[in-house]
Amino acid sequence: MLPVILPTDIVAWGLLVLLALAVRHVRRTPELARRWRLVFARPAATASAAVLAVFLFTALLDSVHWRAELPPVPDAPAGAPAAYSAEVTSLLDAVLLDGLKAAGDERSYSRPFARTEFDRTTVVKDGVAVRDYQPLQHAGKLPPWRLRAVEIARLTLLACILGGVTAFLTWIFIALARARRRNVTFLESLKEMSNRDGGYPFRPALIVLTLFWLAGVWLALVWPNWHVMGTDAVGNDVLYEAVKSIRTAVVIGTLATLATLPFALTLGIAAGYFRGWVDDVIQYVYTTISSIPSVLLIAASVLMVQVFLDKNPEWYQTSLERADLRLMLLALIIGMTGWATLARLLRAETMKLSTLDFVTAAKALGVKPFTIMRRHVLPNVLHVVLIVTVLDFSGIVLYEAVLSYVGVGVDPAMHSFGTMINAARSELSRSPMVWWNLAASFVFLVAIVLSANLFASAVRDAFDPRAARRAVPAPAPAKEKPKEGL
Repeated sequence: MLPVILPTDIVAWGLLVLLALAVRHVRRTPELARRWRLVFARPAATASAAVLAVFLFTALLDSVHWRAELPPVPDAPAGAPAAYSAEVTSLLDAVLLDGLKAAGDERSYSRPFARTEFDRTTVVKDGVAVRDYQPLQHAGKLPPWRLRAVEIARLTLLACILGGVTAFLTWIFIALARARRRNVTFLESLKEMSNRDGGYPFRPALIVLTLFWLAGVWLALVWPNWHVMGTDAVGNDVLYEAVKSIRTAVVIGTLATLATLPFALTLGIAAGYFRGWVDDVIQYVYTTISSIPSVLLIAASVLMVQVFLDKNPEWYQTSLERADLRLMLLALIIGMTGWATLARLLRAETMKLSTLDFVTAAKALGVKPFTIMRRHVLPNVLHVVLIVTVLDFSGIVLYEAVLSYVGVGVDPAMHSFGTMINAARSELSRSPMVWWNLAASFVFLVAIVLSANLFASAVRDAFDPRAARRAVPAPAPAKEKPKEGL
C-alpha cells in the first residue's frame, strides 16, 4: 500500500485541527464561551451543527488515500520494486465498497430499488431478437417467490430494531455519565435528556445523530442488494456519487472561505485605519474586482489553470491527483476574487474603532500603527469576520455547483454536486424522465446549505453586538410610590 497525500487532504485534516484549537481557545475564554452557549442554546443551531459534523466526518474519511500494491509478476527478478495500482482508494471507499458491500456498477440507468435496467435492450432468445428489460447484474437479486416490497420492509424493520437498540443503549450510557458528573440520579438525568425543556442543550444534536445512525444501519442492510437512488448513464451508483461529493463541497467551501481572509483582513483594516491615499487605492482595487462579473473572472482563471496543468503533467501521477490539484486551485481562485465584501465591512468597522479612546490613547503614546491594528483593531473586528465567513460557506458551496454546471468548475473526473446537476440537465428531457440523479444531488446539497445557514444565523445573532442589544429587553419603568398623606 502506497500512501497518497493530496493537497486537499491536508486542508480537510487541517480544518479538524483548527476546530480543535478553536474549541480549546473558547473553553479558556469566558466571554467567548458565553456567546457560544447562546449559539447552542438554539435547537436549530445545535441540530445543524450535528448535521455539519456528520458531513465533516464523511469528508475526513474520504481524505485518507492510498494506492494498492499490485500482485508480483511471476517472472519478475528478485528485488524488483513493487508496482502499485493507478487507481487511488480512500478510506470512505473501503468503508462503503468493502465494508458495506455496496451494490456494484451496472451497464446503464436503473431506477431506485429496481430489479431491471431502465431501458430495453435487444437480446437473442431462441434465435429471435427480442427487446426487453434486462435484470441488473449486482442488485435486485431475489428469489421468485419473494416480493420486492416485502424484502425492503423486512430489512427496514430489522434496521429499526438493530439501530434502535444500539441508539437506546447509547442514550443510557450518556445519561449515566451525566448523572455521575452532575451528581444526580439516573432517572433525573434521563428525564432531562428526554424532555424538550429539560435543560439539556445537546438534545437536538443527539436526536439528529440518532437519525443518522438509523439511516446508516438501514443502508448497511439495504445497500448491498439494492441501488437505493438508482444508477446514472454509465451505471454508477447515484447514492455513492452523492456521498463522495460531500468532500468536494466541504473542501471547496472551507478553502475558499479561508483564502479570502488574508486579503480581506489586511486590505480592509489598512484602508479603514490609514485612510487617505491608502484607502483610495484599496477602494479602487476592490471596486474594480466587484465590477467584473465573477463567473467570467473565475472562468478565465480556470481556463488558465487548465492550460497550466496540461503543460505540467509531471506534477501528478494519477487522474485523481490532477483533479484534486484543480479543485484546490479553483477554491483559491474563488477566495482571491471574493474578498471585496468582507474587506468593505472591515474598512467601515475599522474607521469606527479608530476614533475610540483606546486607539487614540495608543497613538498618543507612540505605539506603531501595525501594532495598534494587530493588538487593538483586529480583536475587535473578529466578530465581523466570524459572522461573514460562516455565512459565506453555504454560498460558496452553491457557487461550486453553479460553476460545475456551466462547465468551469471541478474536474469531470471528480465527484461533485455540480457535476451531478450538469448530468441531470439532459436526463430531464428524456422520455421517460430520469429524475433520481437530480433528486439525490438536490437532497444532499440542501442538507449542507440549509444546515450551514441555520448555524450561521445563530452565530450572527450571538456575536453581532447590535443583534445582542436588540435581544436584551428594555428595563421596565419604575413605578412611582404613592405619596403618604399628612
